[in-house]
Amino acid sequence: MKRFPSRLCVGAVLSVLALYANAQEPALIQGPNVTIDGSDMRADSLRMPPEMRDSVLSRPQTVTQIASNLYARRAMAQRAEASGLEKDSEVAAALRIARDKVLSDAYLAKMDKDKMLSDSVAEGIARNIYKAKPERFKTPEQVQVRHILIAGSDADARAQIEKIRQELKTGADFAQLAKDRSADKGSAAKGGDLGFFEAGKMVPEFDKAAFALTKPGELSDIVQSKFGYHILQLQGRHPARTRTFDEAKDELVQEVRNNAQQEARVADAQALQKEAKINKEAIEAFAAGYAPKPAKAAP
Repeated sequence: MKRFPSRLCVGAVLSVLALYANAQEPALIQGPNVTIDGSDMRADSLRMPPEMRDSVLSRPQTVTQIASNLYARRAMAQRAEASGLEKDSEVAAALRIARDKVLSDAYLAKMDKDKMLSDSVAEGIARNIYKAKPERFKTPEQVQVRHILIAGSDADARAQIEKIRQELKTGADFAQLAKDRSADKGSAAKGGDLGFFEAGKMVPEFDKAAFALTKPGELSDIVQSKFGYHILQLQGRHPARTRTFDEAKDELVQEVRNNAQQEARVADAQALQKEAKINKEAIEAFAAGYAPKPAKAAP
């Protein structure tokens, strides 16, 4: 038992289980024997990455589609029960595993909450980590640049980038040209801005040109890479330095808490496993049933 659900995931499971204990919510979809409400939607949303849930659940059309699918599933499940399928040994085992997962996730979430370190204790441990390994918090020199990319390596692409550079030299707005003409659509939407990065993060030709710039607003020469032709403009530069404890505190406190929770989970799981007796013969017999069969010799 080496892997555990994330703290966020089990926390969400616990919240949903608490909601099930509350009063019935208004039905989103109602049928003769089946009701789907908000608690069903929230429970189903746990399969989604946390950062997606609000976006998905805020769209009525999407909610309707998901609720309709849940309605169909629940109606099918009722028919399965009516047919006695839950008595099938494999179906019954699958139901036990699903129930075990929901309840164990809720148990882990409760344990996380009960054993959460206080702010003062977590910060004290974080400060000790910071003092013990100051080299961990060193950051190399970083630059922030905008760029405009013209894809391709032919004469036409070269002519386009030269024309753009000439426009920039005569006062054209870099951000607007990036939005209008850059082939790098991800950065184009931000006016060509790539944010801060350290040496070695970009392709070599781009990297060299970026770190050669010295003054904010300075333009590079035309740079050719495997992506095409670029023009860069320096936005800012951060010298190499060591982050202060205050800058690293939130990250370290979260790390300390996560480590403490993980250690508690592992200790609890190991204690439970010590109570168990392993039947080696049964395990070997089970595994043998899935072993590849020897190939038959050719006649």
